[in-house]
Amino acid sequence: MSMIVGLTGGIASGKTTVANLFHQHFAIDLVDADIVARQVVEPESAGLNAILEHFGSDIVTNNGELNRPKLREIIFHDEQQKQWINQLLHPMIRQEMQRQLAEVTSPYGLLVVPLLVENQLQSMADRILVIDVSEPIQIERTMMRDQVSEKQARAILASQATREQRLAIADDVIKNDDKNQELLPQIAELHQKYLALSRENR
Repeated sequence: MSMIVGLTGGIASGKTTVANLFHQHFAIDLVDADIVARQVVEPESAGLNAILEHFGSDIVTNNGELNRPKLREIIFHDEQQKQWINQLLHPMIRQEMQRQLAEVTSPYGLLVVPLLVENQLQSMADRILVIDVSEPIQIERTMMRDQVSEKQARAILASQATREQRLAIADDVIKNDDKNQELLPQIAELHQKYLALSRENR
């Protein structure tokens, strides 16, 4: 199996941008936890069927897809239901991520997990790459991107692991503070490093 690099960072740190640059420029396979989380609740999936059975038919839209705003509202107000959902979906997501990681054919693969620290998924990767951004910039980007107030942006930030917690588990760090941050040279350098490491691990 290829070496796996876990890629994480707080909200609006540029995780997707970095992951896509690795993929576009160096043909590195990606496994993205957010995409997997959607796949396990696709229509007709075991995940969606279990949710449907638990919450009733109101939880799906007319075209048979999960009504995400409705589910978000339920679990936002009810801690028990939130735990029920997490206990159902987290193992499914983890299993599907492992299945996709086993299919990686590039010299190393990237496992993109926003909540890597929060969900303690470090063990799924051989190395951890953290995209690091200062909090004021995260808040500014979140407000612009998601059209939310500063208060909301700060609340999202407060619900995630701290910058210090992420950096404490990092093997590698990409700085992404500036507007025109030179990401590609940082990525190219890491790519060479990961190629060397993956050859050593063979």
